[in-house]
Amino acid sequence: MVFRSVSLLSKLRSRAVQQPGLRNSVRWLQTSSDVDLHSQLKELIPEQQERLKKLKSEHGKVQLGNITVDMVLGGMRGMTGLLWETSLLDPDEGIRFRGLSIPECQNLLPAAKPGGEPLPEGLLWLLLTGKVPTKEQVGALSAELRSRATVPDHVYKTIDALPVTAHPMTQFATGVMALQVQSEFQKAYEKGIHKSKYWEPTYEDSLSLIAQVPIVAAYVYRRMYKNGEVIPMDESLDYGGNFAHMLGFDNPAMLELMRLYVTIHSDHEGGNVSAHTGHLVASALSDPYLSFAAALNGLAGPLHGLANQEVLLWIKSVVEECGENVSKEKLQDYVWKTLNSGKVVPGFGHGVLRKTDPRYTCQREFALKHLPEDPLFKLVSNLYEVVPPILLELGKVKNPWPNVDAHSGVLLNYYGLTEARYYTVLFGVSRAIGICSQLIWDRALGLALERPKSVTMEWLEGHCKKTA
Repeated sequence: MVFRSVSLLSKLRSRAVQQPGLRNSVRWLQTSSDVDLHSQLKELIPEQQERLKKLKSEHGKVQLGNITVDMVLGGMRGMTGLLWETSLLDPDEGIRFRGLSIPECQNLLPAAKPGGEPLPEGLLWLLLTGKVPTKEQVGALSAELRSRATVPDHVYKTIDALPVTAHPMTQFATGVMALQVQSEFQKAYEKGIHKSKYWEPTYEDSLSLIAQVPIVAAYVYRRMYKNGEVIPMDESLDYGGNFAHMLGFDNPAMLELMRLYVTIHSDHEGGNVSAHTGHLVASALSDPYLSFAAALNGLAGPLHGLANQEVLLWIKSVVEECGENVSKEKLQDYVWKTLNSGKVVPGFGHGVLRKTDPRYTCQREFALKHLPEDPLFKLVSNLYEVVPPILLELGKVKNPWPNVDAHSGVLLNYYGLTEARYYTVLFGVSRAIGICSQLIWDRALGLALERPKSVTMEWLEGHCKKTA
């Protein structure tokens, strides 16, 4: 639910003065202004704490649905069991960030240029406050993130201890773990901070982590694919633009693509593997670095974030066997060949969605605007027409439509980021924004340690006999 975000647009377009970044200080002890994200949160939190308290006291015993054996055996699909404030996924509409759809975010959030893609900093503000930020607020947040974007030398040394051939996600997650030694939450907890203040050092860690992960990710990329030639951050660029720059891409369209990519991959409610893992680990009061590193290890799985690399590899296998200008008939044959070999067609289907993923749609619109004649884009467009009818014919798929992974690889490949094994790292950088935003609210709302009940097959069999 949005904290009256749309209705307060006029109020949010107020004047603001940028506050200089504060290096190497405990920012959650500082005073702040209208453009300061911390001060906005500090005003919102008491209201939301009371809201949660009222929800528990007045409606704590209300049932949210029945749990079936299929749910228990099927990965808890369809089971409502988590509070996740920053986004909500509707099976038919797709993702909404604090109540706003992706097209609405593209229209409302500040961009780097007129008519451009939304800045990820704007989405971060929206996820944390429920309010659409002004251009000045986004500018101040962008400056603050740049002020936090320093990575200690020991992080690079830790990554360098791994073989350069190690998977990019292994190197990335290792780098995030190495960042943990600077955790403000861990320091504050060891000093006995009151639980009502947990959110403040969590905020510190979260913003620093969000600021640092593009640098770590870019280091992994340059180490693996560019002979270790590191490109420093550009102080004049925004979050997404800087990430593209540090990777080695300065084409203005690629900078726009990275802004869009980070924004749409940032959050997808709380039940997916990476988000749920981050929330689960954090519920034990593990700090944001530990929690996000755990989330990255979930994201690295082939059934989750690793799927985006599989899509491009599969598309390239189509080209190798059938050529770039493959007919729809031959494409159908190749799809059936893939399915009959016991494999899936990567990039199609979703655990919750029952329509085309809006994140796919906005990437398609980007391609139509910037690379309409690209052969791989045309191939992806043909797959959109060919694959769903085949999956429907099989009768085993609830959602035959393309998801976010079906398009991202082709866009990245077009602008020169051709190393498919690296793509999940881009996903990981993006997901830091959503996971850390919710983690701050986890601590502000005092959410409990997660501890669901598990049962054995014997218990299930006995229970079913009793209820038969």
